[in-house]
Amino acid sequence: MTAPIRTILVRRLPHGVGLELPAYATPGAAGMDLLAAVTEPVVIAPGGRALVPTGIAVALPPGHELQIRPRSGLALKHGITLPNSPGTIDEDYRGEIGVIVLNTGAEAFSVERGMRIAQAVLAPVLRAAWQEVDRLEATARESGGFGSTGP
Repeated sequence: MTAPIRTILVRRLPHGVGLELPAYATPGAAGMDLLAAVTEPVVIAPGGRALVPTGIAVALPPGHELQIRPRSGLALKHGITLPNSPGTIDEDYRGEIGVIVLNTGAEAFSVERGMRIAQAVLAPVLRAAWQEVDRLEATARESGGFGSTGP
Protein backbone atom coordinates (compact mmCIF):
# COMPACT_ATOMS: atom_id res chain seq x y z
CA MET A 1 0.00 0.00 0.00
CA THR A 2 1.34 3.41 -0.94
CA ALA A 3 1.36 6.19 1.66
CA PRO A 4 -0.81 9.22 0.84
CA ILE A 5 1.00 12.20 -0.67
CA ARG A 6 0.85 15.53 1.16
CA THR A 7 1.91 18.72 -0.59
CA ILE A 8 4.58 20.84 1.07
CA LEU A 9 4.83 24.38 -0.25
CA VAL A 10 8.49 25.35 -0.52
CA ARG A 11 10.26 28.67 -1.09
CA ARG A 12 13.80 28.48 -2.39
CA LEU A 13 16.05 31.13 -0.86
CA PRO A 14 18.78 32.90 -2.88
CA HIS A 15 21.61 30.73 -1.49
CA GLY A 16 19.58 27.60 -2.32
CA VAL A 17 19.37 28.32 -6.05
CA GLY A 18 20.81 25.47 -8.09
CA LEU A 19 20.28 22.82 -5.41
CA GLU A 20 17.73 20.02 -5.69
CA LEU A 21 14.64 20.21 -3.51
CA PRO A 22 14.37 17.58 -0.75
CA ALA A 23 13.69 14.18 -2.29
CA TYR A 24 13.26 10.54 -1.37
CA ALA A 25 16.33 8.50 -2.41
CA THR A 26 14.25 5.36 -3.01
CA PRO A 27 10.54 4.61 -3.45
CA GLY A 28 10.35 3.10 0.05
CA ALA A 29 12.33 5.79 1.88
CA ALA A 30 10.67 7.43 4.88
CA GLY A 31 12.90 10.50 4.86
CA MET A 32 13.73 13.09 2.22
CA ASP A 33 17.34 14.18 1.98
CA LEU A 34 18.10 17.79 2.94
CA LEU A 35 21.05 19.42 1.20
CA ALA A 36 23.59 21.88 2.56
CA ALA A 37 23.13 25.33 1.02
CA VAL A 38 26.51 26.60 2.16
CA THR A 39 28.28 29.10 -0.09
CA GLU A 40 31.70 27.79 0.96
CA PRO A 41 32.75 24.66 2.88
CA VAL A 42 32.02 24.65 6.62
CA VAL A 43 34.63 22.72 8.60
CA ILE A 44 33.40 21.26 11.89
CA ALA A 45 36.16 20.31 14.32
CA PRO A 46 35.86 17.16 16.47
CA GLY A 47 33.40 17.99 19.24
CA GLY A 48 32.25 21.08 17.35
CA ARG A 49 28.89 21.96 15.89
CA ALA A 50 27.53 24.26 13.21
CA LEU A 51 24.18 25.48 11.94
CA VAL A 52 23.99 24.40 8.30
CA PRO A 53 21.50 26.23 6.06
CA THR A 54 19.31 24.30 3.61
CA GLY A 55 18.28 27.22 1.42
CA ILE A 56 14.57 26.47 1.77
CA ALA A 57 11.56 27.60 3.80
CA VAL A 58 8.32 25.62 3.88
CA ALA A 59 4.61 25.78 4.65
CA LEU A 60 3.56 22.41 6.01
CA PRO A 61 0.06 20.97 5.73
CA PRO A 62 -2.10 21.66 8.79
CA GLY A 63 -1.73 19.01 11.50
CA HIS A 64 1.81 18.02 10.45
CA GLU A 65 5.40 18.56 11.50
CA LEU A 66 8.65 17.98 9.65
CA GLN A 67 11.05 15.88 11.74
CA ILE A 68 14.75 16.51 11.03
CA ARG A 69 16.89 13.42 11.62
CA PRO A 70 20.52 12.38 11.15
CA ARG A 71 21.71 10.38 8.15
CA SER A 72 22.97 6.96 9.21
CA GLY A 73 25.87 6.90 6.74
CA LEU A 74 27.30 10.18 8.07
CA ALA A 75 26.89 8.93 11.64
CA LEU A 76 28.65 5.62 10.99
CA LYS A 77 31.44 6.85 8.71
CA HIS A 78 32.21 10.24 10.27
CA GLY A 79 30.47 10.51 13.66
CA ILE A 80 28.17 13.25 12.33
CA THR A 81 24.85 13.55 14.14
CA LEU A 82 22.18 16.09 15.03
CA PRO A 83 22.20 16.98 18.75
CA ASN A 84 18.49 17.85 18.92
CA SER A 85 17.36 14.83 16.97
CA PRO A 86 14.69 14.68 15.94
CA GLY A 87 14.39 18.39 15.36
CA THR A 88 10.89 19.68 14.72
CA ILE A 89 9.74 22.14 12.07
CA ASP A 90 6.30 23.31 13.20
CA GLU A 91 3.48 23.88 10.73
CA ASP A 92 3.46 27.63 11.43
CA TYR A 93 7.24 28.20 11.02
CA ARG A 94 8.13 30.04 7.82
CA GLY A 95 11.86 30.67 8.26
CA GLU A 96 14.72 28.81 6.66
CA ILE A 97 15.22 25.21 7.72
CA GLY A 98 18.60 25.02 9.43
CA VAL A 99 20.28 21.83 10.60
CA ILE A 100 22.43 21.76 13.75
CA VAL A 101 25.27 19.38 12.91
CA LEU A 102 27.52 17.89 15.62
CA ASN A 103 30.85 16.20 14.91
CA THR A 104 31.36 13.37 17.42
CA GLY A 105 34.12 11.90 15.27
CA ALA A 106 37.89 12.07 15.75
CA GLU A 107 38.60 14.15 12.63
CA ALA A 108 37.40 17.47 11.26
CA PHE A 109 34.43 17.17 8.91
CA SER A 110 33.83 19.42 5.92
CA VAL A 111 30.25 20.24 4.92
CA GLU A 112 30.25 20.97 1.18
CA ARG A 113 27.58 22.65 -0.94
CA GLY A 114 24.91 20.19 -2.02
CA MET A 115 25.95 17.53 0.52
CA ARG A 116 23.11 15.44 1.96
CA ILE A 117 23.27 16.46 5.62
CA ALA A 118 20.00 15.28 7.18
CA GLN A 119 16.66 13.64 6.51
CA ALA A 120 13.23 15.22 6.78
CA VAL A 121 10.23 13.07 7.69
CA LEU A 122 6.71 14.49 7.39
CA ALA A 123 4.62 13.30 10.34
CA PRO A 124 1.10 13.89 11.65
CA VAL A 125 0.75 15.70 14.96
CA LEU A 126 -1.68 14.71 17.69
CA ARG A 127 -2.81 17.46 20.07
CA ALA A 128 -3.02 16.69 23.79
CA ALA A 129 -5.09 18.12 26.61
CA TRP A 130 -3.95 17.69 30.21
CA GLN A 131 -6.45 16.42 32.76
CA GLU A 132 -5.36 16.58 36.39
CA VAL A 133 -6.43 13.63 38.57
CA ASP A 134 -5.86 12.54 42.19
CA ARG A 135 -4.40 9.14 41.20
CA LEU A 136 -3.44 7.16 38.14
CA GLU A 137 -4.48 3.64 37.15
CA ALA A 138 -2.11 1.02 38.65
CA THR A 139 0.24 -0.97 36.40
CA ALA A 140 2.69 -3.84 36.96
CA ARG A 141 5.59 -1.44 36.45
CA GLU A 142 4.28 1.42 38.61
CA SER A 143 7.02 4.05 39.12
CA GLY A 144 9.98 1.86 38.17
CA GLY A 145 12.18 3.62 35.64
CA PHE A 146 15.73 3.80 34.29
CA GLY A 147 16.57 0.11 33.96
CA SER A 148 13.79 -1.24 36.16
CA THR A 149 12.63 -3.66 33.44
CA GLY A 150 16.05 -5.31 33.09
CA PRO A 151 19.50 -4.74 31.61
